[in-house]
Amino acid sequence: MRVCLDACVLYPTILREILTGAAARGAFRPVWSPRILEEWALAAARLGPEGAAVARAEIAALRAAFRDAEMRPRDSDLSRLHLPDPEDVHVLAAAIAGSADILCTFNARDFPRRTLALEGIERLDPDQLLARLRPDHEGAIDGAVAATHATACRLSGEALPLRPLLKRARLPKLAKALAATG
Repeated sequence: MRVCLDACVLYPTILREILTGAAARGAFRPVWSPRILEEWALAAARLGPEGAAVARAEIAALRAAFRDAEMRPRDSDLSRLHLPDPEDVHVLAAAIAGSADILCTFNARDFPRRTLALEGIERLDPDQLLARLRPDHEGAIDGAVAATHATACRLSGEALPLRPLLKRARLPKLAKALAATG
């Protein structure tokens, strides 16, 4: 399964680490475009020069780890597609260029399901995506969560409770599922 990751799911660190960790473990194949990655870097730059530098380094690492993930939208798709926010057309065009099955975004308003369905693409938020993938890829998802949790604890210097961490990452269903099994 190929999943186009919108900038809004790449920018929050915990969420990105879980999604890309699950992808690295074989749960799905990620897709993005140079512009999606640039939007992430610009969002991180709002934190200051250090935020932008960290984002650029993380983007370079993602490009190296997922060499076939980056797609360039076709001009024909960019000109024919229409969304409520024209600034989001590039995301759908990247999903099409990457033969994505799913567009993973929090931005439901600007990616109407009907429009995406015409392209053979489904829209899911990260929590929905991980809930859908977990039955068939439990080891990949749980492994990504465990690795991300361990890194967050190490970097913070304290034991962080997992469920609140996942809730802050906007993954409440995943938090509940992990609590039920763990």
